[in-house]
Amino acid sequence: MKRKTSVLFTLFSLMTVACAGKAGVASVSSGNTFVSADSAVDSTEQPNTFDASGLENRLKEFVNGKDARIGVAVIVNGKDTVAVNGNREFPMMSVFKFPLALVVANFTNRLGVDLNEKIDITPDELKENTYSPMLKKYGKHTLRLTLRELLEWSLQESDNNAADILLKYVGGVKGMTAYMGVMDMPAGIKVGASEDDMHRDPYLSYLNLSTPIDMAELFDDFRATVHERTKQFKEIAGMIESCKTGTDRLYTPLKDTGAILGHKTGTGDMLTPGRISAVNDCGYVKLPDGQYYSIAVFVADSGYDMAETSGLIAEISEIVYEGITR
Repeated sequence: MKRKTSVLFTLFSLMTVACAGKAGVASVSSGNTFVSADSAVDSTEQPNTFDASGLENRLKEFVNGKDARIGVAVIVNGKDTVAVNGNREFPMMSVFKFPLALVVANFTNRLGVDLNEKIDITPDELKENTYSPMLKKYGKHTLRLTLRELLEWSLQESDNNAADILLKYVGGVKGMTAYMGVMDMPAGIKVGASEDDMHRDPYLSYLNLSTPIDMAELFDDFRATVHERTKQFKEIAGMIESCKTGTDRLYTPLKDTGAILGHKTGTGDMLTPGRISAVNDCGYVKLPDGQYYSIAVFVADSGYDMAETSGLIAEISEIVYEGITR
């Protein structure tokens, strides 16, 4: 189907910001909204030679009968959307760190600072019962790190402590939600819990939700124009194109193809015996022939083990890649 028209990303206006310490508190004021779905499409027209209905049928056949709840959305060359369960809600897990990074970038732009801005970090912000390669490197000490390094830990390594420090910087869950609203991010992306919240109560992960179509649109607009708007956004593009997690997911069929993948993964916990809450991978792909697509794959309540569940995403990625390039 043709991509729906919606207004996305109010990037530079709509907000006045007051900061106290490290946390940001946002208030909304009037301003200009720009970057629509129409203007987000690259000016260079790409040949639409792939069979959209055929790709959708292949994805439906693959998803059917799997012991998991699977949602997929693909936006090809900024124009056509193919989806299976595309409007259903799924827990984002660490995929939420991508919209968080966009909020941080917009926040710093409004403050007139760049990613060299340093943040003071106290030992109690460095949780030990969570995934944090940053903590392993520095130990539980008072730190002073740049926003750039925190974003790199969060986006490239999926560090949970780094994400929560960044979340606090923009005013917590409420601050991030306010910024997402005035940036006109897709309404189906919802944040209600921090990483620490989710590790204290894994069921709180169901407060951080997205539909596959909404997340695919977020990545598509970022790839098309948003990444060029500020230096901060350009740096984020470089970070997600150097993501080190989930090499057994979307990346698997793209290896050695010359394609560029910018993405963010998400991995959940075992909530009930034998079932993983969520395994996700979402991003965009730039192909050597000039074509491009965004893709969001969410796998929830999986009855498979972690490797098998990641393998499902890799197989979906292969189906999409082959459907567009052959």
